Amino acid sequence: MSQPQEPHRPFFPFGNPFRMLSSKGSQLSPRLLSLLNAFEDALAARLRKLNPKDKHDVLSLAWMKLAMESLCETHTDIKTLTTELDLPVTDWDEKWIDVYLDISVKLLDICVVFSSELLRLNQGHLMLQCALHNLESNTSEKLVRACSSIDSWRQHIGSKNPRLENCKSILDGLVDSPSLPKVKNSAKGKVLMQAMYGVKIHTVFVCSVLAAVFSGNSKNLLDLDVANTTMWVQAFSDLQTNVNGGIIDISSQGKFTALKELDEVDTAVKNLYPMIQDGMRPTEADAFSNSFSDLGRTAEKLSQGLDLLTKVVDGFFKIVLSGRDALLCNLRVSDTVADPFPGSNGEQFVR
Repeated sequence: MSQPQEPHRPFFPFGNPFRMLSSKGSQLSPRLLSLLNAFEDALAARLRKLNPKDKHDVLSLAWMKLAMESLCETHTDIKTLTTELDLPVTDWDEKWIDVYLDISVKLLDICVVFSSELLRLNQGHLMLQCALHNLESNTSEKLVRACSSIDSWRQHIGSKNPRLENCKSILDGLVDSPSLPKVKNSAKGKVLMQAMYGVKIHTVFVCSVLAAVFSGNSKNLLDLDVANTTMWVQAFSDLQTNVNGGIIDISSQGKFTALKELDEVDTAVKNLYPMIQDGMRPTEADAFSNSFSDLGRTAEKLSQGLDLLTKVVDGFFKIVLSGRDALLCNLRVSDTVADPFPGSNGEQFVR
């Protein structure tokens, strides 16, 4: 597969937060600067931790789990920062809220896509378990059933998840989100905007990589061009170069076809299947025993990896959903305070 055709594009969906922070009259207090620096330091450390030792590591469930865990931590950090800034929703610009709600619903959508693919892969594991169970028997009937289960697994894994086709449009929607207005007369708001910029870069990048790996299509990768003015820019640049470059290199060699753990299972199946496809017990007992053990081991490794990643994706979904619900709840409370007597046309009851 070829490299994504889209060139580097400036990534300022919230407007340029760096221009806002460097403009006249926007100097931050030592406390606000400390909060921002702590947030960006933590983000940079997470990005460095995601740098794979080998380009093939990105295709593994272990790396994907690590990447989603880092997103959970970053989204939790932005909630903490908002609390520490003491910036209530009532002080947010209405357009900030609209864009936040738009972004959060897109993140929920992509979590649903990822969860559907993890469920599909887990369903395939049930077929492998059935095959392994039948292979424990010496009867011809059980061997035929095992072959049938393996055939079903191959057909299931070879099918496409139609929901994955939506990833590109969802990711493009995140990149093209409406710009937030410039923050005026609010140092706290400027800190929040720069932090949210980092959150969004981190989120879109990780989601684009997972979408590319799940779909086996490097066109889902996004090449994000960020301004050289944050504490995490070098860590992100190194990460993006290594991860995207590695996937594109693997793709160019025609090897970008499956998750690493799934590929290991497929190799074990290819070694075992010829020994049993005629319905007769293999004559080479040692070779069969080794192949049987390899299939059991790789299938279990795949299943455990899928379960762990599923839990992290579900956790991220809950973090995004709880943040969205909290914002809507605060908006309802502020509306109630603004109009304590709804439906009374502003008239108070007199006893």
